[in-house]
Amino acid sequence: MANTKSAKKAARQTIRRTAVNKARRARFRSSVRKVEEALASGNKEAAAAALKEAEPIIARIGQKGVVHRKMASRKVSRLSKRVGAIGTP
Repeated sequence: MANTKSAKKAARQTIRRTAVNKARRARFRSSVRKVEEALASGNKEAAAAALKEAEPIIARIGQKGVVHRKMASRKVSRLSKRVGAIGTP
């Protein structure tokens, strides 16, 4: 257990930050799952709409450092590529 005043404060902040990051990560995963489901159904309009909603969420968690920013960028890029490929032979 933390002994100093600053260490106790840091422990409180860590708990709060962890809760916020878990919520952000859950929202990220849900948004990606919606895009994946729309892709699986083969509906290009639904997939594009889901991607449009997911893109700012993914970018934000990369910006906040919940996941690495390059991982977030890569995720958006790959999803965009898959959405664009729907309906093309």
